[in-house]
Amino acid sequence: MKISVGHTPDSDDAFMFYGMFTDKVPSPDFTVNHVIEDIENLNLKATNPELDVTAVSVHACAYIPGYTILRSGGSFGINYGPIVTAKKQMTIEELKKCKIAIPGKMTSAFLLLQLMIGKFDYVEMNFSDIPKAVESGEVEVGLVIHETQLSYEQEGNVKILDVGEWWDKTTGGLPVPLGINVMKTDLGMETIVKFDKYLQASIEFGIENFDDALEYAMQYSRGKERTLIEKFVKMYVNQVTVNMGDPGEQSIRKLFEMAKEKGLVPDFEISIATK
Repeated sequence: MKISVGHTPDSDDAFMFYGMFTDKVPSPDFTVNHVIEDIENLNLKATNPELDVTAVSVHACAYIPGYTILRSGGSFGINYGPIVTAKKQMTIEELKKCKIAIPGKMTSAFLLLQLMIGKFDYVEMNFSDIPKAVESGEVEVGLVIHETQLSYEQEGNVKILDVGEWWDKTTGGLPVPLGINVMKTDLGMETIVKFDKYLQASIEFGIENFDDALEYAMQYSRGKERTLIEKFVKMYVNQVTVNMGDPGEQSIRKLFEMAKEKGLVPDFEISIATK
């Protein structure tokens, strides 16, 4: 079966798909055509929907009823996640008066920050442009994701809020739900579960062959040094990535429960692949 699979040009995604996209983990059931795009572009594509399988922000699930969430391949923070940066320290009240650069309206980072501080004025940017925009003074505040949440000090900025820590304390230690993979529901649960196991095998292969998988992932390092990319991959390719289990599922349901209560997402039912 030929299927299209979308993932982001990010090192953690590349690490997960290393086994699959290099045919080191073959499948008798699937022939994969992979598409690489920024996460917000993939979120928007999924509203059509275009791709059979795609990485999306958890937040996007509120707007893509034609997809089912896979149990493998998720990006969950363990007491860490997106952060808010600026040139100088400021209070939350000062922060709320600023226009905040965000990496997209459908990103989980945007939804989580709204849950944390309430609605705020924002401007959308590609996530990789946000640190420089903050450093140059183009914007006062930036919501940063991916490896830029590790390199903000090198870019001359300071951390003023840690969204991941807030989520951990608020939910009693649930993992921070950020990115997931989804598959078209109309392909049927049997096919969805089969692909889910295939992706899980690819992730496990990457973990077992860490150095080779990291070398493959470095093509998406965006000029960051290997030690930083290794730290980032180890943060976001964890046991919840291999299989979200009950904690991952609970965190996704908790996110939308909180968001619905505040009117930040429409009322909808999520679909998650069977175990």
